[in-house]
Amino acid sequence: MTIDPVCKRPILHHHAAPAIRIFDGHLYYFDSLDCREKFDQKPSRYIANAPGRTLTVGVMGAASGDFSPEVTELARETGRAIARKKFGLITGACPGLPWEACVGFREIGGFSVGISPALSEEEHTHRFHSPNDLYDMIIFTGSGLMGREVINIRSSDFVVILGGHSGTLGEFSIAYDEGKLIGVVDGSGGITTILDRVVEAVEKPTGSTIIRDKSPAALIDRMINHYTSTHFRKPSIFIG
Repeated sequence: MTIDPVCKRPILHHHAAPAIRIFDGHLYYFDSLDCREKFDQKPSRYIANAPGRTLTVGVMGAASGDFSPEVTELARETGRAIARKKFGLITGACPGLPWEACVGFREIGGFSVGISPALSEEEHTHRFHSPNDLYDMIIFTGSGLMGREVINIRSSDFVVILGGHSGTLGEFSIAYDEGKLIGVVDGSGGITTILDRVVEAVEKPTGSTIIRDKSPAALIDRMINHYTSTHFRKPSIFIG
């Protein structure tokens, strides 16, 4: 349950709310369109009434490989674009393109979470050879590489795909099967070049929406617009 920040009425089911806004990185739900319009006129007047939850963006991508300067910059700009919106960042606490996104995110500032496959920091750094810097928090799941993918996806409001190999394909598959809003950074290589064919071959409508753009900033803007206009009514298959 959350509270409409304008009329202060409870919103029992988020997907049934008449309207939603994302302001200063936070989600706000409204009991009526009139309340949303009043909020839009002066958000600062109302946000203290019902502090919204920080929207989280999960960045999934290749943890290994030789990345061109152009692809590395795409990853960093993805992190910057997320930070500029004051969203939270979630990654698999791995090296490669997700780590590069963390580099860009840290340049702007914000709260980032790494979801580790390991049982402990020792295992994280020495068995999985993963970084322990740049994150504000690391969650040690002990679930292994495949097990933590589910946590990555389900903890993210938006999922962004950067390049990627088989592990990223697994994360995409979970996100698609569970009806998530997915953004694809065009030009980042890897599985991003085949995802349209994968969806076509799957032939399974799930409620998931895939948005592609070569500009990370434009991609995040388009995802926000789609989420607040349509997708929030069914942000995943788990809406009950």
